[in-house]
Amino acid sequence: MSAQTGARKGERVPAESLPVARIVVDVPLAHLDRPFDYSVPSELDVAAAPGCRVRVRFAGQLVDGYLLERAETSEYGKKLAFIEKVVSPEPVLAPEIATLARAIADRYAGGMIDVLRLAVPPRHARAEAAAPGEPPPLPRLPAWVHASDGEPATVEPALARSQLPPVPADAWSRYPRGPKYLEALHEGRPAHAVWQALPAEDWPARLAEAAASVASSGRGVIIVVPDHRDLARVAEACGALIEGVVTLSADLGPSERYKRWLSVRRGVARVVVGTRATAFAPVRDPGLLVVWDDGDDLHVEQRSPYPNVRDVLVQRAHMTGAALLIGGFARTAEAQLLVETGWAHEIVASRETLRSVAPRVISVGDNEWQDVKDPAARTARLPSIAFDAARFALADSPVLIQVPRRGYVPSLACGQCRGPARCRRCAGPLALPGGTEHGLPKPAYCRWCAATEAGFRCPTCGSRKLRGQVIGARRTAEELGRAFPGHLVRTSGADEVLTKVPGKPSLVVATPGAEPVAEGGYGAVLLLDGWALLGRADLRASEEALRRWMTAAGLVRPGTGRVVVIADSSLTPVQALVRWDPVWHAATELAARTELGFPPAVRMATVDGTPDAVNAMLDELRLPPTGEILGPVPLGDDETKERALVRVSRAEGRQLAAVLAEAQAVRTARKEQDLVRIKLDPLEVL
Repeated sequence: MSAQTGARKGERVPAESLPVARIVVDVPLAHLDRPFDYSVPSELDVAAAPGCRVRVRFAGQLVDGYLLERAETSEYGKKLAFIEKVVSPEPVLAPEIATLARAIADRYAGGMIDVLRLAVPPRHARAEAAAPGEPPPLPRLPAWVHASDGEPATVEPALARSQLPPVPADAWSRYPRGPKYLEALHEGRPAHAVWQALPAEDWPARLAEAAASVASSGRGVIIVVPDHRDLARVAEACGALIEGVVTLSADLGPSERYKRWLSVRRGVARVVVGTRATAFAPVRDPGLLVVWDDGDDLHVEQRSPYPNVRDVLVQRAHMTGAALLIGGFARTAEAQLLVETGWAHEIVASRETLRSVAPRVISVGDNEWQDVKDPAARTARLPSIAFDAARFALADSPVLIQVPRRGYVPSLACGQCRGPARCRRCAGPLALPGGTEHGLPKPAYCRWCAATEAGFRCPTCGSRKLRGQVIGARRTAEELGRAFPGHLVRTSGADEVLTKVPGKPSLVVATPGAEPVAEGGYGAVLLLDGWALLGRADLRASEEALRRWMTAAGLVRPGTGRVVVIADSSLTPVQALVRWDPVWHAATELAARTELGFPPAVRMATVDGTPDAVNAMLDELRLPPTGEILGPVPLGDDETKERALVRVSRAEGRQLAAVLAEAQAVRTARKEQDLVRIKLDPLEVL
């Protein structure tokens, strides 16, 4: 027996100081989404630091977990089990990230451990030993600031930020609020902004300048982009101005990615550029959080609880006091809501500046001369206006042809004006069930509330006719090659995605999101099959179409480039593209969604599962006063799955998330076999 502890030899005894450890265990059950108290044995007193990985015994099994904090006492009231093992003393879970993970889990009706799986990469022992662990170096000023000997100078972190030289704002001066925003970043103020980039803008360079303004003061920067091509461009731009930029993406491999992530956690790297998981990067003292093209669906995590990068960074900026920048050529309704509520300011160029760099955008039917010159322009896939623009540009520059991805999702539209056919009760999309009833075709029904719509009448033109559409199209590069003989045809899409193309005359056929950058810009951009993007049975069809178009149109040569969109000029997104006015479109879209009760004006959730599981979940929901349930309806062609929509006012959004989490916890506690999938604020609701 030890004289010091009074314990038998070999018996585990609690640590003398802070013997209680609060641990979140890796058990993906909703009713166990809370920390559990364990006892810290004396032999693990030093290793069991807050944030480290541990293994504990839970329900008779050894499971992994994260040590959140240590305390003197526990409210459990019974004898605590000991921590079995400290997997690694490395404090991988920073307190800020733990708090952020809890907030995101609560917002999306998910579990904290599910968010931590997204935030903290799996451990790699060899990488952990090889990762740099020296104290962080002094930050170096950007390349435009030099000491007397001509070399970049270092700055003591203790220096006041106001003593640091600001970033030159020549490029940002094209935006009236641009220099003021950089000044706010330089001074460490929590400035929130939504930035609309000009056509042909070198946006990676602008983001690098904003990052350099913050990094020079010793604060951290996080930049999140949709894919690896954008990642390479931004990393190159940042590397030209800032030392020690780290990139994070899934294609690095587990070892290299964990090694780089540890360099961020240990404070060696202060500027991080990466894809969606980078939103949780444990940067010390974050000063600027950036998301580029927040409407891209690649910013939405495909694993539970399906958080959106924009929402994660908004929450993180609110918690840490960091500045936030949401940038893109287009603007989402969610970003517009941040501006209209006053939480963020917009950074846009004046109309005079825009006119000097904007391309000439031509649409089908924007003047009467088109119908006289080409009577088949409205039905042709490549009308004369597109052919002439391409032929003119091919004299000295490449031409980009954007073709929507292939896909076949049936939807209904007005037979006269081709507007989306929607339910009179909930404004959901209509569909045809197929088959007959009493010898007649079955009437259309709503995909949301399942109500039948036997007497459709278009609210726009008054027509009672319905027509079916097939969403998606794919044409081969050979067709365009025959239309433009003698020119090289390149393709960029699912099989091979090009990053850059030479500035020589050629045809580049790309699917949305796979458009390569051309040296010097494209002479013309042809946006084919506009009906395929606009006619989708999707809440965000108009917004997504404009985003795809503006992203492609932003690659043209400034001032001299041409853009031809094969879509009716009377449509709202086409008008926004012609005028290059994404702000007007976002405001119009938000107003329409507010009137119809669509996100982001309301909080909406999808509940997917078997019919019995969905109905049982809906019966147990204790919705707030504004709560409304739409459906359930069959989920696509799978008759064994159903989907229901639940929506409440935005003010009761937190209550909805709590209600859904509680209902899910009840089902897991009962050990229900058929669990449901819950998505809050989904990009798709059909």
